[in-house]
Amino acid sequence: MDQFAGQKSAASYLYPRIDPFDQRMLPVGDGHSVYVEQCGNPDGIPVVVFHGGPGGGCSPSMRRYFDPDLYRVVLFDQRGCGRSRPHASVRDNTTWHLVADIELIRRTLGIDSWVVFGGSWGATLALLYAEAHPDRVRHAILRGIFLMTRAELDWFYAGGAGRFWPDMWRGFVSLVPEEERDDLIAAYNRRLFSGDMMTETRFARAWAGWENTLASIDSEGPSGESPADYARAFARLENHYFTNRGFLDRDDQILHQIDRIADVPGTIVQGRYDMICPPVSADRLHRAWPASRMIVVPRAGHALSEPGISAALVRETDTLARRAR
Repeated sequence: MDQFAGQKSAASYLYPRIDPFDQRMLPVGDGHSVYVEQCGNPDGIPVVVFHGGPGGGCSPSMRRYFDPDLYRVVLFDQRGCGRSRPHASVRDNTTWHLVADIELIRRTLGIDSWVVFGGSWGATLALLYAEAHPDRVRHAILRGIFLMTRAELDWFYAGGAGRFWPDMWRGFVSLVPEEERDDLIAAYNRRLFSGDMMTETRFARAWAGWENTLASIDSEGPSGESPADYARAFARLENHYFTNRGFLDRDDQILHQIDRIADVPGTIVQGRYDMICPPVSADRLHRAWPASRMIVVPRAGHALSEPGISAALVRETDTLARRAR
């Protein structure tokens, strides 16, 4: 198992700002249009970036993990979030709709196969896409592994992580009546989809705040409320997917069908002190996936921007590009 101990500023590892050479709204059906952008080298190695959440949306900083001279970077906002429309909509919004959208993006852009890159929910989606279309994936670079299992959801929404952050946990739980606290995902679902915008926004900010506070190893507590539009899309979509257990057929689906990508090379980058997606899931994935390599970042949590995680990811994309030359 490889390790990386460097802890410089995260920005020092990233490539400078890369402006898109192509931006478009792509109709994907069911009344949805997704935002898609391309940046870097049009003739470079194609890589598709899966943002987290569900509901997080892509950002310009995600472009900076790739050498712009060597990569053709494709980013998109998944259904219902970011610049995709309709905003915060869960109608016809499931994992399998997203997998189909990814294939439509690939075909629309004329890409035969590509590298998949994602963390947290983005890693979940990358794995499910790869298992559905293994012939279209050259390599998978994944961070902060989340396998969409009941145990992982219980860790974060049934008190596991709350044992490390009891003050924040009390705030998250206290918004819900005591008689509903045995299932916080369901309790929040009722408020996030209440039809009352003020109620939805209040609970959306609480949902996003609980997760955002625990993302970084250096967090000392809440750093302010998320913008209302962002929080509402993030919380509604994430809760919708978690309520439906990711729309998977079984709890261990990703590992159950891991043989589909047995020959697809993968790199797993995992923060040792990830409070949102504990390392046990990354370890399970690595042990089940023969073609994977695991990098544990010793002093890091969950966030993509953590210095050690940024360094490991840039090092991996650089290495992959050199090998492809």
